[in-house]
Parts: sequence; C-alpha cells; structure tokens
Amino acid sequence: MRPHSYRRITLQSAVALAALTTGAHAQSRTSTLPSGKVFDFTPYVGYMVFGDLVSGPFGTAIGNAPAPVYGVQLGMRLAPNISLVGNVGASSSDIKAGVPILGGLSVAHSNMLMYDGGLQLDVPVTSISGMSLAPFIQAGAGAMRYEISESFLSTTSTNFAANVGVGADVALAKDIGLRLMAKDYIGKFDFNDATFVDLEGKTANNFAFSAGLRLSF
Repeated sequence: MRPHSYRRITLQSAVALAALTTGAHAQSRTSTLPSGKVFDFTPYVGYMVFGDLVSGPFGTAIGNAPAPVYGVQLGMRLAPNISLVGNVGASSSDIKAGVPILGGLSVAHSNMLMYDGGLQLDVPVTSISGMSLAPFIQAGAGAMRYEISESFLSTTSTNFAANVGVGADVALAKDIGLRLMAKDYIGKFDFNDATFVDLEGKTANNFAFSAGLRLSF
C-alpha cells in the first residue's frame, strides 16, 4: 500500500471516530436535561417546632408551642439543577411563658403565616434499594406574620425571616413524587411592632418538618 493511501485511510478513520465520540457525548449531555417539565406544585403538611421569642432571667422564656404546619410550594426550573421556589405556609399555636418548676403557662394564641422565595439546587439522582431518590437544598428569604390574640385583645407583627432547607424527592410515578423536607426559618420577633414595648427579641430558629405530594407539569 502506498504511503499516501495509508495516510488517507488513517485520516478517514480518525474523522469517523471523532464524529462517533461527539455524537455519544451530545447524547450523554441531552440525557441529563429535564424531560420538558418546568413547574413543580407541592401541597404539604407537617410539624413545626418554634424557637423562643424572648429569653428572660432565671431560665424564663416566651415562645410558641410546637404545632402542625401546612402549606404549598411552587417551583420553576431555571436550569437542569436549579429552580426558583416560592412557598406559603401556616401554623397556629399557643404562646407559652416558660417558668422554672411551674413549666409553660399559656398567655396568648398566635396564628403564623410564612411566605418566602428562594433557590433550589438539585443533587444528582441516586437509587437506594431500587428507589429513585433526588436530594436537594434550598435557601431564601421572606417573612413570618404573627396574629396574636388574648381575650378581646389582638395585635399583629410581620418580621423578616431567612430560611434554609434540605430534602429529597422520592419518585412514585411519572411526574408524581413524595417530597420530604426540613426547613429552618431564622428571624427575630419585633415586640415594638406588636406591642409598642421596646423589648429586644432574640434571633430564633423555627424548624418545619414536612411531607408533601410533588406534581410536575
């Protein structure tokens, strides 16, 4: 075989191999893209544990008692692993004054409304015992609105709250999944806004543990 013919065959083989490699790489990248679903809608229920609104001397404190929480979250995919999320949640519980020895004494009732927006980062899907698991983390900011009532008196206060959360989506069927999440609302109750008393509240961690049905469309 002539040298120039050998070089021609080698060049053709290299071009063919490069084309196959590029095609396989493009197919691999395409397989990681979302399946055309842009939105997620997740109604959820759970349980919320509140931090103290204020701490006093000798171990005294005022805060909300743990209570059920419910709400809905909407997500919009911006990129394969990044989504914009919005959330509205509500809870209702008694405000208790913690007194050593005597324990917690109910002093008022409070309805809480949480609303916030943020970003969600999806972690690559994993499989555990044949179950498809998609972990994620969230971070954002919003507000917690308190409606406090006792007898015929009532007051309101709206406070800034940052939030961080972790969770996982468990696939149940096509476009349907179970969403498990733990979320921390971090904020400080504004006593001046609620009671006109110049009292400095403490920064509290309010943990919401929930489960919901995620619907993709």
